[in-house]
Amino acid sequence: MQYRKNIKNNDNLSLLGLGCLRFFNKRGTIDEDVGIDLIRKAIKAGVNYFDTAYIYLNGQSEVILGKALKDGYRDKAFIATKLPHFLVRKPKDIEKLFNTSLQRLQTDYIDYYLIHMLCDIAVWNKLEKFGIKQWIKDKKEKGIIKNIGFSFHGRYEEFENLIEAYDWDFCQIQYNYLDINYQAGTAGLRYANKKGLPIIIMEPLRGGLLVNGLPKEAGKLLEEKNITPQELGLSWLFDQPEVTVALSGMSSEEQLNDNVVLTDKYPANSLSAEQKQLATEVKKLIDVNIKVPCTACRYCMPCPSGVNIPACFATYNEKYTLKHKKTLLNYERNTGSYGSKPGNAGQCTNCGACVKLCPQNINIPVELAAVKKDIETPFFKFHNSATRILFGTKNKD
Repeated sequence: MQYRKNIKNNDNLSLLGLGCLRFFNKRGTIDEDVGIDLIRKAIKAGVNYFDTAYIYLNGQSEVILGKALKDGYRDKAFIATKLPHFLVRKPKDIEKLFNTSLQRLQTDYIDYYLIHMLCDIAVWNKLEKFGIKQWIKDKKEKGIIKNIGFSFHGRYEEFENLIEAYDWDFCQIQYNYLDINYQAGTAGLRYANKKGLPIIIMEPLRGGLLVNGLPKEAGKLLEEKNITPQELGLSWLFDQPEVTVALSGMSSEEQLNDNVVLTDKYPANSLSAEQKQLATEVKKLIDVNIKVPCTACRYCMPCPSGVNIPACFATYNEKYTLKHKKTLLNYERNTGSYGSKPGNAGQCTNCGACVKLCPQNINIPVELAAVKKDIETPFFKFHNSATRILFGTKNKD
């Protein structure tokens, strides 16, 4: 197993981490035995970073991980779990939610604790008012929390704001060869690394879409090159020294064994120029069916109305290239629609300021109207409104 050093505290973390979200049996129901067996086999294979959350599998993910780490396994694992800030209504809720996680995990400390799904600075400011900085300080002084971080889904600008808002120990971002230009993206990876933060990667294979959802032409190209889709995606990540841990939601021993082999095969800076180009070529084949020829150059940004133009187009395009079944959720996350300053297409006022700035000569307001019509259905409005109320970001600043 390849390990990378946490540049903050010298922990040796397995480059391959296990995302504890897919413990299902053949009938598709949650199965403790499957999860426990997979976690222990992962530890024996050298994996030592296990990512869960308060809300995963309705709480069962933490329970399964806790049971798996009994009988001497706890000392061989770093536990990462998350505070669901959207369930925090008053200051004492933070402690209550944290204690529930400790009980489920059958442990008296958390190695890597994250604020789950921070989308913008307004959410962090709310938690600040509830005294979270002092709460974190107390927990760290007592050794109950070893490292504090956050997982991010939102606009790049908000990622920078959050990085600067607190002295974090690490962060977690969605990143893969398709997501280089939205959410935190490559710029966010490098920004966090420059700030001295270990970076945990989620969605390295887009929940399997970069394995099972590739166009036929991309599949044929990979066959010709004798490389599997998962090898392409993981090797692309492993090659980047800024990546500390890449989380994989493995659900079988076969997937575990395959990924362990790949982890050992690709140390940082090991890919040839030709191998790197292959990811670019596959991305181009994915992009053949795009609706809007946006290159995410961001010359159109910032939008006077706050629209995250590249993210709107990227998610819209993805719906028709990878046939993503969770377009709504992805759209809300990528455009920062849960935050206090949503960047979805519906915010466009048709001012036209972006049109003259676009090197691709895209009629941006017209295309944003198409995005709005396609994705911002009545259900989107209901779901987004409900989620913003839940997150405490109902009113726009």
